[in-house]
Amino acid sequence: MSQANTLIGFLPVDKAGDMTSHDVVDLVRRATGIRKVGHAGTLDPMATGLLICGVGPATRLMRYVQDLPKTYLADAKFGVSTDTLDATGAVLHEDEVRVDKAQVDGVIPDFVGGIDQVPPMVSAVKVGGERLYEKARRGEVVEREPRPVAIHSLELVDITPGIRATASFRIECGRGTYVRTLIDDLAQVLGTHAHLTSLRRTRIGSFSVENAVAITLDGWEDHLITPAGGLGHLPCIVVDEDSPVHHGGPIPKETTGVAREGKPLAVLDEEGTLLAVYRGASIDKYRPEVVLPQ
Repeated sequence: MSQANTLIGFLPVDKAGDMTSHDVVDLVRRATGIRKVGHAGTLDPMATGLLICGVGPATRLMRYVQDLPKTYLADAKFGVSTDTLDATGAVLHEDEVRVDKAQVDGVIPDFVGGIDQVPPMVSAVKVGGERLYEKARRGEVVEREPRPVAIHSLELVDITPGIRATASFRIECGRGTYVRTLIDDLAQVLGTHAHLTSLRRTRIGSFSVENAVAITLDGWEDHLITPAGGLGHLPCIVVDEDSPVHHGGPIPKETTGVAREGKPLAVLDEEGTLLAVYRGASIDKYRPEVVLPQ
């Protein structure tokens, strides 16, 4: 079956609060009538904003979207810690430490770049074959290994200083970053704690929440992005109808004109349709990693 006769693409959805990312996947399945739907980049139930869903064969392309930088707007309250590091959790501790703009701006540089982050207990990270949130539900607290994450930028947008200060941040970060942990870690450097009162994801790479369909999914067809459009961040080559790509064959590297040793390369036909994603697997050839229906 050709792509023209198959529903395939990326659907950016503006997730509402108080629902899981999997709830969004279920809504997309019902709206599109397609069972094969996945998502890139889990959002916590409290969080809102951009969730990219892969529809049909595009689910096989989600790996190329998951590692794109993500942008968040986060509101936080200092002086109050919770067991989830957000407003959904039980309060663990309160203090009367004053926090102001100069203090926050002064420690922000320590949290930009490559940092180590301990994942929160209420998270989907697996320890001993079990999700941490499952252990947390039983009241367990286990040792977690720090993990490297990348914070590309961290900006204090606004702050109401004083005891129990409230602040807004804009964060651009890499895959696997927990924003609630980031803000609490920052607060601890200031001698206090903090938890998120809201979190909204606004961008994933070139995908923007401004172009996402509302959670009602009304008119979702107008928001579906083609596979080629969704992978526009990858270098690409265009092949003709005689190319070995059409039957999954390797491509000689010298014919591509692109130096992508060990990295993905999008392969399009002359009409701009994504045929496959290849990767340099040897000295002289690119081999297919994902081949889409034609």
